Amino acid sequence: MKSMNPLAQQLNETLQKESPDVYAMLSNLGKAIYFPKEGILSQSAEAKTKASKFNATIGIATEGGKPMHLKLIQDTLSAYNPKDIYEYAPPAGKPELRSAWRAKMFKDNPSLEGVSFGNPIVTNALTHGLSIVADLFADEGDAVVIPNKNWENYELTFGVRRGAEIVEYPLYNESMQFNSAGLREALLAQQGKGKAIVLLNFPNNPTGYTPGVRECDEIIAAIREAAEAGIHVVAVTDDAYFGLFFEDSVQESMFSKLAALHPRVLAVKVDGATKEEYVWGFRVGFITYASESQATLAALEQKTLGIIRSTISSGPHPSQTFVLHALQSPDFEAQKAEKFDIMKGRANRVKSLLDSGRYGDTWEYYPFNSGYFMCLKLTKVSAEDVRQHLLNDYGIGTIALGETDLRVAFSCIEEEYLEELFDTIHKAVTEVSAR
Repeated sequence: MKSMNPLAQQLNETLQKESPDVYAMLSNLGKAIYFPKEGILSQSAEAKTKASKFNATIGIATEGGKPMHLKLIQDTLSAYNPKDIYEYAPPAGKPELRSAWRAKMFKDNPSLEGVSFGNPIVTNALTHGLSIVADLFADEGDAVVIPNKNWENYELTFGVRRGAEIVEYPLYNESMQFNSAGLREALLAQQGKGKAIVLLNFPNNPTGYTPGVRECDEIIAAIREAAEAGIHVVAVTDDAYFGLFFEDSVQESMFSKLAALHPRVLAVKVDGATKEEYVWGFRVGFITYASESQATLAALEQKTLGIIRSTISSGPHPSQTFVLHALQSPDFEAQKAEKFDIMKGRANRVKSLLDSGRYGDTWEYYPFNSGYFMCLKLTKVSAEDVRQHLLNDYGIGTIALGETDLRVAFSCIEEEYLEELFDTIHKAVTEVSAR
């Protein structure tokens, strides 16, 4: 077997000493990975501070003391300084952006006050953040516990790429609230393995559901119980749609409640500007770890940087600059509130249409109160048949999930068209039923 790099060994020893439970959660790759201290990046960083005459270290071209660039590109980006666009961003992301996002986390989640957590590390949006979690913590056969209504990419990221076993439980209980008993059961079933990765995605994709305070307390209790039963739990909050809470659900990430829950629980927050700031194509996300130990946080950051360095090297600089510019703007909060109101208006319109009685007993709908989506439960016809009929005969696109569920993204339909959309879906369901 190939001997382990001394830097990886050093990080592992730190974790074994500071947080043996966190060390026990690492995958084989997680144990082997490290960020090179002696490599090109560290020598370039040293040169940046000391090389006052010529700096011939980094693989970019310069001209006139600035990064070399094509005028035709700079003309479209003239509001920005070339140094904030063309140079490589550090593997951990632009330091000012990391600080600004951390400040935003406190503002959005007041219960983080007094919680010990690391500096957010920039990822190439949320999928990349989740794949870092998979690389660091998921080995073949490890359990990844998710509800039965989930984002299909989890299967690829954790199951196909890392060979983990996907363990599902029903998202809703009989009262159509979050099924914390199902989560608890799925977790405690992992006692033999001694480890589980739990993904908590609220607002949920595909249903648009976020639990209330009591439900969240039950989720926390289930995870605590699993930890007390000897299971190492990597508790990941996938906060992709964070902030889009339209009703009386919890309004904060569960990260702060998970952070100091138990030594056998590692809280990891994956979030980003992607959907929160309506900049999907910018691909700017963050991964943040919680621990009482600063040395543990530093070791996890180094291992995360090792994963980033060995996959994408670093995230795109221009979009990090654009997001930072937005966060620092005095107009940011007002403009964001304006978009929130539009999204809330759409969600409320959908709910009032569904509750109006005009669609009879054609379908049921799963509770939703947040995010981009809602799901219809088609009890008499196949969701895929309805999807095909809507697409081919009415030019309307929806997503069929399983036999009964049809996901509708109200996020991308103007409020004035929602009535026509749902009337047509109703018509399509009726026509498919009559076949």
